[in-house]
Amino acid sequence: MVYSMKLGSLDPSTFSQLLGVVSDITLVMDAQGVIEDVSTGRDKLASLGCQAWIGRRWMDTVTSESRIKIQEMLQSQDASNVMRWRHVNHISPLGNEIALQYVVVPLGAGQLLAIGRDLESLAELQRRLVETQQSMERDYLRLRHIEARYRVLFDTSPEAVLVVDANTQRVLEANLGAQSLLKDAGKRLVGRDVRECFEADSQGEVQSLLRMALATGRIEMCAARVAGLTAPWTVSATVFRQEGGAQFLVRLVTREAAPELRHDSHSSAVLSEAMAHFPDGWLLTDTSGAIKSVNDEGMALLGLTASSQVVGQSLERWLIRGAVDWGVLNTSLRQQLPVRNFATEVRTLSGMTLPVEVSAVYLAHPEPMYAFFVRDMDRRLPAGPSMAKNLVNPFAELSQLVGRRPIKDIVGETVDTIERMCIEAALELTHNNRASAAEMLGLSRQSLYVKLRRFGMVAEVEVDNS
Repeated sequence: MVYSMKLGSLDPSTFSQLLGVVSDITLVMDAQGVIEDVSTGRDKLASLGCQAWIGRRWMDTVTSESRIKIQEMLQSQDASNVMRWRHVNHISPLGNEIALQYVVVPLGAGQLLAIGRDLESLAELQRRLVETQQSMERDYLRLRHIEARYRVLFDTSPEAVLVVDANTQRVLEANLGAQSLLKDAGKRLVGRDVRECFEADSQGEVQSLLRMALATGRIEMCAARVAGLTAPWTVSATVFRQEGGAQFLVRLVTREAAPELRHDSHSSAVLSEAMAHFPDGWLLTDTSGAIKSVNDEGMALLGLTASSQVVGQSLERWLIRGAVDWGVLNTSLRQQLPVRNFATEVRTLSGMTLPVEVSAVYLAHPEPMYAFFVRDMDRRLPAGPSMAKNLVNPFAELSQLVGRRPIKDIVGETVDTIERMCIEAALELTHNNRASAAEMLGLSRQSLYVKLRRFGMVAEVEVDNS
């Protein structure tokens, strides 16, 4: 049953306001569909050039596939059919299509009123829906690929691997290696308590292993006897989390495969112990020079009482020549060239200056680092009467020249000899890098070039790499 509302005659202004609320565009046409007047409620629709439609057929303003819909809406008025909204596309002056939804209402006196709504917001929502659906399909496909790779790796692994639920400790998945080891080709492992896979005297060890792995979050290992086998196996467990909660990844490895791992761990422990008690100072830094670790002798050499006084600080801070020495050391180590017997001085925590000899190497694993060995030169060359007697005076021969040559010539030749020795030492320490050598000697690069040419050393050094 259809009910009609009893409304009086509407004045033109009220009717215009009503149309502005219910429509975005309004067309007044004659019975043949020729547009007589156009009204738009949005500036965006005004860009269609709607005012130019006056005098044209409504059918000529839409795309070819929408013309049939226009014709059907015009014909339906003659048959007095129920009005319904139809979707049509207009062509803008720029050539793109704008979607509108129309319904046609007869006005009487042979006129028709077409009320249109903009579908751009609906079209945008549909586009976002399509994009979201496509994104979900891509993510789902990526997940399928990851799951396929995981399944291939899981089933083809030569080790026996079990996935165990952390709450119930029941097996969720078992690869082919685990099924073969536990004589369970029918996949009856899934759903069983993981402790049932081991002999009774090893079930307590496995239970403790799982508890420890869950508490620490690290890989934990123990020795246990697998059910039906006499030899003990190495069982490792690590925890990971999924939507269902925590789960264990349990690996079973023969004891024969573990000695190498134990040997490496034992060697690392021995090496760490040796470095901690090394008779010379030992420091470990990253490639920027930040100190990561220092041994007891290194702390004693710098006058420290705790490693926290130096860890995190730059090694450059403790060198007397600071950036100069660090630049020489870093240049060689960055090229993975070892540094041997580099003579320099360090500043202790109390402000004292101490002559030292530094050797260093580049470490690539587990991450790029520098290892420095610092030797106290005062301890290496103790001052004493017996040592002084054994030292050879490098200038003893100068006394033989007195009286034979003027003192001016003797001093000039001595200075030249010392300069040449210093330049040779600097070039050797910097691997023939002239820029670093000049900085170490406190000279400008041009001054160093002048001295190299004066001493005829240009052909004896490599090309400057800086």
